[in-house]
Amino acid sequence: MEISEAIKRAKENDQKAFNYLLDLFWDDVYGFQLKRVQNENDAEDITIQTFSKAFDKIGTFDDNYKFKTWLITISKNIHIDLLRKEKNSISQIVSNDDKSVYQILDESPSPEDILITDQHLAKLLRDIKKLKPRYQEVINLRYFQELSYKEICQKLGEPINNVKVKLLRAKKLLAEIIRKR
Repeated sequence: MEISEAIKRAKENDQKAFNYLLDLFWDDVYGFQLKRVQNENDAEDITIQTFSKAFDKIGTFDDNYKFKTWLITISKNIHIDLLRKEKNSISQIVSNDDKSVYQILDESPSPEDILITDQHLAKLLRDIKKLKPRYQEVINLRYFQELSYKEICQKLGEPINNVKVKLLRAKKLLAEIIRKR
């Protein structure tokens, strides 16, 4: 399959085309982010977010540009957004001595926050049970058992890209279920 054909089919929601594009460009985007963030887990998370956003917005892709360039641009913008969020979570306080001191904002949950989170968790678990078993399993392994992608691959006996696509799909389906609530 050629890239242009895969993009055309992906615009028509062809899952095989999505998988083909993911397999073809995963290393490029991941390598780009690994150089930027110098952390494998962060690079992997940003790469997954990149493909998720790209597949959601594939209808807006302009064929006059290279698909790889489009993906890298999305990836770069996601990283910049994450840096902004990180920067906003730290406040700068200048002491009387005019020395700069950085203080991390206290984001620990209050008892009320914990209660609300527990109630949301119960709803989330009910929503997860509405997914097909293969999607329930991958969500459970990644987010509740906190396994790495490599560990999930070993446990499921599947290639890493399949696990990533399955997790991506599971998150999209779960988001749709939550929106319908």
